[in-house]
Amino acid sequence: MFKSLFTRVSYFSVLASFFYCATTYAFINKDADPQNCTSCHQSAVSSWMKSDHAKAMDVATKKTVLGDFNNAKATHYSQKARFYTEKNNFFMEMNHENKTSVYKIKYTFGHYPLQQYLIETQNGKYQVLPFSWDSRTKAEGGQRWFVMYEDEDIKAQDRLHWQQPLQSWNGMCADCHSDGLKRNYDKDKGTFDTTFDNINVGCQSCHGKMNNHTKDKNAIIKNSRNQPKIINNWLRKVGERTASWQGEKRDNSFMDTCFACHSLRSPLTNGIKPEHAFLDQFSPSFIIPPLYHADGQIKEEVYVYGSFLQSKMYKAGVNCIDCHDQHTMKIKVPDNGLCLQCHSAEVFNQPTHFKHEEGSEGSKCVNCHMPTNRYMGVDDRRDHSFKIPRPHLSTANDTPNACTNCHEDKDNNWAAAKLEQWHGKPKALSKTYTDFLRLQSGKRLQLAQHLAIVNDKNLNDIVRATALTGLVNTTPQLSNEQIKPWVASDKPLIRLAIAQTGQLVPPNERHLAFATLLSDKYKSVRIAAANQLIGNTQVNAEVMKKAFDELMLSNDINTWRGEGNLNESMIHYGSGNRDKAIAALKNAINVDPYFSVPYLNLADIYKTMGDSVNEAKIYQQALKTSPLDGMVHYSYGLYLIRNKDTVNAIESFKQAIKLDPTNAQYIYLYALAQDSVGKTKQALMQLRMMITKVDNPQQLAQLGLSFSQKLRDQKSYQFFGRFMQQ
Repeated sequence: MFKSLFTRVSYFSVLASFFYCATTYAFINKDADPQNCTSCHQSAVSSWMKSDHAKAMDVATKKTVLGDFNNAKATHYSQKARFYTEKNNFFMEMNHENKTSVYKIKYTFGHYPLQQYLIETQNGKYQVLPFSWDSRTKAEGGQRWFVMYEDEDIKAQDRLHWQQPLQSWNGMCADCHSDGLKRNYDKDKGTFDTTFDNINVGCQSCHGKMNNHTKDKNAIIKNSRNQPKIINNWLRKVGERTASWQGEKRDNSFMDTCFACHSLRSPLTNGIKPEHAFLDQFSPSFIIPPLYHADGQIKEEVYVYGSFLQSKMYKAGVNCIDCHDQHTMKIKVPDNGLCLQCHSAEVFNQPTHFKHEEGSEGSKCVNCHMPTNRYMGVDDRRDHSFKIPRPHLSTANDTPNACTNCHEDKDNNWAAAKLEQWHGKPKALSKTYTDFLRLQSGKRLQLAQHLAIVNDKNLNDIVRATALTGLVNTTPQLSNEQIKPWVASDKPLIRLAIAQTGQLVPPNERHLAFATLLSDKYKSVRIAAANQLIGNTQVNAEVMKKAFDELMLSNDINTWRGEGNLNESMIHYGSGNRDKAIAALKNAINVDPYFSVPYLNLADIYKTMGDSVNEAKIYQQALKTSPLDGMVHYSYGLYLIRNKDTVNAIESFKQAIKLDPTNAQYIYLYALAQDSVGKTKQALMQLRMMITKVDNPQQLAQLGLSFSQKLRDQKSYQFFGRFMQQ
């Protein structure tokens, strides 16, 4: 009944990638102040002061504010802003949609290559101003006010408007920019009482509070997760091209602390504890489109986790501080020297390898193996999957490559020919990885091919887990026997993926294997399993209650935005509590009014209740708040069909297609509705025009064949027949 969670989660993940944020309150733990560490750790603190972490957030003062507040003005479509100071305070005067308001800047957020500014609104909420300061040099195009959405005029009735929840410091950004942060959202009152221990990212974020350590200078810190041993045992023997780790297997679990912020993830707890495992506090996004390109290269703002876990570096045991200084976080060695710590200069740092002029941009390792994407308008970030450029795969999989990223006047065929000329034919990829690329590109696989990807232990865990979650597009059902190896896997991401994909297992079998996942080592797995077993009475009640309570808490802390309430409503509905489901959806609409899915799910509930009056009201609300959402128009069209108003339904479907012309389902229903009122010829013509715009045209082709037979249109029949052969 409810709308697709996959679509909803992907949509939010993309949205969540568009903003940075921050702000803060008052110190509540004096022991967390990095200045307390100076007496014993002067060198470490001095290094930390050079880091981005030290400048993650601050009180707005003459010393910390980088932007031009000397009566500077900026305009973006209908937004007009003036930035000025008064009595040592900083203000923005904004005129937007015929309304002028003045906002006092409370905090700075970040420092380079941009700085954002926070203002206090109401109910303990802090929001990020729509204008940011480009702190790059003038030569780089900086020293100016700019907006993230340079091609859009974000109106007040838009989910991305700067005063909406998705631009909230408290919810979106705060936990990664201050030590010991707690959101403390009260969903009944709709208020935040956010606190933190230290305004920026200091010692506590990586080492924990260490209260006893600060009281007892001789105390021994026993937490190995946050005290990694830095021993250089990467050795390259004579004649070897690349170093390998020598000695005991590395314990890289400390990287969970890095991943807590440098990942695209959903929080499961109120605040971050560095001594806890990543998967105990977050549920990470897998490497799915549209977040990533089909080959796993970064596309949206996904940070580092998902990329790095794909890499040969990660598989070999490389960790973050092999390349980054642990306190400045800057790279340890400039330019190619960083890579030459492990890779042979005689082989790789030669024109015979990089095939560009020495000292040029093309001779730098990172420009071929870590290409950049620009986020937030000015921030260039490198891909940490360290892939080899493969232009011969780019055309088939619609993926970028480093060659044509630089040589914009050339095509993939040129780049592929050049690489083959220089280095010979590219090394063949495994059958399973080639099939994974096809899967990620939207191609259909046979179930056996898909299962082979999931079960290929030579592939990275995150690739296998991503493929596992994609089984929903390949098969309608999995048996308990089929999933047993994944449930028992020693790979946490595999267990998480199957826990999230449990809807493929028949309800009467689901408890057999999923019961063990309720007691999994990691909270993210337990929560996902509990979500699949809602209402199931065949599992241990005590174990289920514990996991279910964790599930509810993870949703409670996210009810400041629509998604948290939406998830809560689905839990209540699955538990048979319709009234609580309705209340949660109404709360979603209240806190996040321009998020359309709660309206549609609420309308669905009213439909099942036979309450057509409230169903109609909700659709009218949705059309008013989200007039540019194709799903809203499509769903309203279905409502009209059910109520025998086909003429207006056709107009709704037409509007849905206009807003999302690649959605095959919209096109399919539009054509069916036209046919039902005797406009089969027009429907056939529209199908011929639109079928080439969708990724999987078989369903539309089948409908086209049916209409062609009905009209005895042989040419159209032949036209649609070609699509059935793809």
